[in-house]
Amino acid sequence: MEELMKHISYELPAWLEKIEQERKDERFVTPQSRVLLTVELAKTNTKHGGGPFGAAIFDADGRIVSLGVNLVTASGFSLNHAEVVAIMAAQQKLKTYDLHPYNLELVASCEPCIMCHGATQWSGVRSLLFGATKDDAEAIGFDEGDKHTEWRALLEARGFKVTGPIEREAAAKVLFDYKESGGVIYNADGE
Repeated sequence: MEELMKHISYELPAWLEKIEQERKDERFVTPQSRVLLTVELAKTNTKHGGGPFGAAIFDADGRIVSLGVNLVTASGFSLNHAEVVAIMAAQQKLKTYDLHPYNLELVASCEPCIMCHGATQWSGVRSLLFGATKDDAEAIGFDEGDKHTEWRALLEARGFKVTGPIEREAAAKVLFDYKESGGVIYNADGE
């Protein structure tokens, strides 16, 4: 497994690694504090030329396991959404593809798109918490995919706890500010 993990390649921005290091012992005890951290990551990522999405994986005590931000345009790789980056970082850190035994929570600044919804299911995290909604992301032009209208119930039927939107206004503001600043809006049509 360790040999395989060496072949997975992505590079986290130095500023993100610094935040993770500085805040690794901090406990984010409320859902609001966890979502607001991902909103802070999304906002900071836009200042560094990245997309307006942030994510984190937390342990049961509210400590950071991994952080992720949208690296699509920075990496030139369409799969590098914030949730996927956070999941990959946690799996590398814990040296496993299955996060289920660790009872982890995925927190995202925005409701997962169709791809991140699938990644959430297969990652092994046990709960999902989010800020802005699909409607917020689509309002500025992002294509979130044709996710089932009952996506939340489908995750819950698989044993996931799903909570959100929380701190929606703060999370949506990052999206709208990104669009106003001329940030790159990409979608499945290549626009």
